[in-house]
Amino acid sequence: MFAKILFLPLTIQTAFTFITGAIGDIYDEREASNIAHIVLEHITGLGKLDRIIHKERDLSPAQKEQLTAAIAALQRMEPIQYITGTAWFYGLEFNVSPAVLIPRPETEELVDWIVKDTVGRHGLHILDIGTGSGCIPLSLKSAMPDAVISGADVSDAALDVARSNAAKLNLEVNFRHLDALDSVQMGALESFDIIVSNPPYITQKEQAEMQQQVWGFEPSLALFVPDHDALLFYRHIALTALEKLSKPGYLYFEINEALGKEVVELLQGLGFEGVELKQDFFGKDRMVKAGITA
Repeated sequence: MFAKILFLPLTIQTAFTFITGAIGDIYDEREASNIAHIVLEHITGLGKLDRIIHKERDLSPAQKEQLTAAIAALQRMEPIQYITGTAWFYGLEFNVSPAVLIPRPETEELVDWIVKDTVGRHGLHILDIGTGSGCIPLSLKSAMPDAVISGADVSDAALDVARSNAAKLNLEVNFRHLDALDSVQMGALESFDIIVSNPPYITQKEQAEMQQQVWGFEPSLALFVPDHDALLFYRHIALTALEKLSKPGYLYFEINEALGKEVVELLQGLGFEGVELKQDFFGKDRMVKAGITA
């Protein structure tokens, strides 16, 4: 079927219908339509209005090759963001690849919490641990231009993506290699006013309940923790924060919605003050903030 596409005339409108039909068994009608629009914008470079105006325009042979590759990837349930290589986050377009998690709306809420909490504060030193695409530190830098911001990750491939995004967005963030579970590396960090992290927090037993688009393509290194130690990264990062946060200083986490109480108790037990559990737009426990003042 795909081979025929390369030899037949195919207009933008016909291509739209072809995409939605090819993935109709995987996605509902609305989602299939949204995905088709994204694919065609990626392939043609035309926005939705221009595609309507030029709906009878034929795709070029190269564009048809892109289309067949995109449909094959979609039928493998590959996320659309990896197919286009981009994802929007906090009003910015980021490069993404299978080396990094796809930025998500709930993480935007975490960024927005920090931005709103720091209104009127200047020259803050901020560290994002487990930075992936760099979406958190780069979004913070865009909103807080005079902040000194770093992003750290154990994956060199992820850091390459993050640095490409810094260059693309023309934002100055220092990206560095760091293993959050290595006490020597963590102990060598300088001090920060804010430490933020969206660490791995999905237990292995939860994987069976996840969509294939997530566990089949996104990096497991950034997703999963052992069933017997779900708070592994929270504990290591929090212990570092106790030593490295300025006073006053604040720690922000994105969390597993099922572990809000446990994360709060962990932070309170370590001596953090004013520990606050916050729900996301969907009413799920998703973020925690903790302070240290003395």
